[in-house]
Amino acid sequence: MSLDLYAGARLWRGAEAHVDGLMWQGFGLSKTVGVEGFPNGEAFRLGTDVPNVNIARLLIRQTIGLGGEQEPVEDGPLQLAGRQDGLRLTLTLGRMSAKDIFDNNAYANDPRTQFMNWALMANEAWDYPADSLGYTTGFAAELNQPHWAARYGFFQMPEVSNGTAQDSHYLRAWGMVTEFERRYAVHGHPGAVRLLAFLNSAHMGSYQDAFNRPNRPADIEVTRAYRYKYGFGLNVEQEIIKNVGVFARLGWSDGQTEAWTFADVDRTATLGLSIKGEFWGRANDTVGLAGIINGISQVHRDFFVAGGTGILAGDGNLSYGWEKAMEAYYDVQIWNTLHGALDYQFITDPAFNRARGPVSVLGTRLHWSF
Repeated sequence: MSLDLYAGARLWRGAEAHVDGLMWQGFGLSKTVGVEGFPNGEAFRLGTDVPNVNIARLLIRQTIGLGGEQEPVEDGPLQLAGRQDGLRLTLTLGRMSAKDIFDNNAYANDPRTQFMNWALMANEAWDYPADSLGYTTGFAAELNQPHWAARYGFFQMPEVSNGTAQDSHYLRAWGMVTEFERRYAVHGHPGAVRLLAFLNSAHMGSYQDAFNRPNRPADIEVTRAYRYKYGFGLNVEQEIIKNVGVFARLGWSDGQTEAWTFADVDRTATLGLSIKGEFWGRANDTVGLAGIINGISQVHRDFFVAGGTGILAGDGNLSYGWEKAMEAYYDVQIWNTLHGALDYQFITDPAFNRARGPVSVLGTRLHWSF
């Protein structure tokens, strides 16, 4: 169970302040371990038996108009309704999710309303800066034009893998990300392509160093030092006909250093389809179908074979295989902004292990916004 309470206020011309109070309770299936494309995007690695409260977001956003035709801005959890210049520079500072700004997709982005799998809400090869709840402190800048946007972000990293406390060595522990987005239309149907590159620096262990040491199971904690991790991502969305869209993500990371913030994935590919219910008289219903393939580098495999463990994977008995998953969901409007969903996921070789699975995961979701 999770509940967000958002509030926003205009400060001065072009400036907004936003806060998000988060309450959550519960644990992911199997304590949120054992599969990389985890089947519930609302299941945090930090579980709790009783409701817990956190300030998930606390940020200031300044938009500087640079001209061009005015564009309408709809009211939303982290934006206030109004109009903005088509050419603008937007600066954001504070506590946020890097996913608020980067790697967005119209059809696979929000596990509360769309696909639930971790690999479909974000590029799993991007070890995006975050604590165990998915948020961190940082700065982002976005230059937007009518047909393209360029973004840059600088964020703090946790002190330990998937931890909550920030590393106080702020000049050595950080995550940088850049993204270029090109928007277009094909015969009047909108689409977008986003290219992402990231570079992280944190007190991470080395898979090769841990594997080379004689102790078993391999212990990556003893190899930790300030190291870099880098990678790239491709994010595509395209409306085919009205109410029908396709999407895909590709991701690659160097796979040499310890997974630090998100998942143990070094290679990922996703492809999916989203259909709105206007065809059968249910305009606010959505059907989705998607496939996922996740993999890791060779040295990462060697580390797991040697008994090492990561954020989500590692059981000391790895028979390597690409993790593959399929997700299908139907989200139905029950009343106004009250939605329910039925979700089915089929996962083979979970956590890259051919000795485990396959497994079917059935899910339901109830989502209300007001």
